[in-house]
Amino acid sequence: QVQLMESGGGLVQAGGSLRVSCAASIGIYRMNTMGWYRQDAGKQRELVAVITRGSSTNYADAVKGRFTISRDNAKNTVYLQMNSLKPEDTAVYYCNAAWGYPEPRNYWGQGTQVTVSS
Repeated sequence: QVQLMESGGGLVQAGGSLRVSCAASIGIYRMNTMGWYRQDAGKQRELVAVITRGSSTNYADAVKGRFTISRDNAKNTVYLQMNSLKPEDTAVYYCNAAWGYPEPRNYWGQGTQVTVSS
């Protein structure tokens, strides 16, 4: 079992920055991938950014150039640095871990609210 705990959400003005963190209960070096998803009211959950075990990254087009995902294996923590925030970035941000072979199992945190005011 993997437990994930997000922190760092909050209210920020448009153009501002925020960093959210995801602390895992076991070594994140074991995970196939770690990622951040977001879900706004009435919308489907969508991928924001993902980082692989080898530290390759991938981003949604909407956040490229503004958001950066990173990991600290020593702290079992994954971060999402969000810059130049826009009101449309408002959502609950969820941490995800995919672990296992041949079919990775997905684990989710409880989510942290990010609200960007215009």
